[in-house]
Amino acid sequence: MIVDLIKAVILGIVEGVTEFLPISSTGHLILAERFIRFEGPLAETFAIFVQLGAILAVVWLYRQPLVQLFRDLPSQRPAQRLALNLMIAFVPAAAIGVLIHRQIKDYLFNPPVIAGALIVGGLVMWWIERRRVPAAPPDTHQLQEISPKQAAAIGLAQVLSLVPGVSRSAATILGGMVGGLDRRVATEFSFWLAIPTLVLATLFDLATSLDLLQSGDLLMLAVGAIVSFFVALVVIRALLRYVQTNTFEPFAYYRIALGILVLLIGLT
Repeated sequence: MIVDLIKAVILGIVEGVTEFLPISSTGHLILAERFIRFEGPLAETFAIFVQLGAILAVVWLYRQPLVQLFRDLPSQRPAQRLALNLMIAFVPAAAIGVLIHRQIKDYLFNPPVIAGALIVGGLVMWWIERRRVPAAPPDTHQLQEISPKQAAAIGLAQVLSLVPGVSRSAATILGGMVGGLDRRVATEFSFWLAIPTLVLATLFDLATSLDLLQSGDLLMLAVGAIVSFFVALVVIRALLRYVQTNTFEPFAYYRIALGILVLLIGLT
């Protein structure tokens, strides 16, 4: 039991750190589970459940804006615009995810795919930051200024994150930046979009995995989710401060290095 709880803490930390950074939480969890030899049906369910802690962290941090959004929704145009944009950005990945959910799990959840996605995603991130894509300065500096067209582009970018290793945060933030959002607004919209996307994805996964759980697993699941919650709180605040004055280039180098390391380990 002690060993299982230690594994739960480790994976909770991994999830909390990586869920909202543009480095792929799913990829890191799969690699971490293999490294600590935590595999089988429980591992898959645990990866879903521990994500719940990170989701609750962003809900907690955005609790006041969320309450205000629901209050303003019936009558305030900015709130209606934000809600519409979130729906537009949410639908593409949700629809495709439901249709090919099992195929993604069966064929893409493996180290070679993760390594390739990490490297390619890192190169794209580096290119966008270094080449200043788009060439024109960003023209969207507030959440309420995001257009439905920009939201749709972010939603299409989020579809790519169905591939483990791509990173939902990376896809949505970079998609927003390419679409004309400044780095801070792209990051904030990614956090907002994480709430419906991750909540519904987690509930969908749990609904199909609850039959795999036993009563003795509940403590381990709870520990992982709680650790993930508190770690994610710290990471979200830190990332919002970081994007004020910094680029994502360090994350690009990290992704490329980790992807190469995974490939080398697989080859040897």
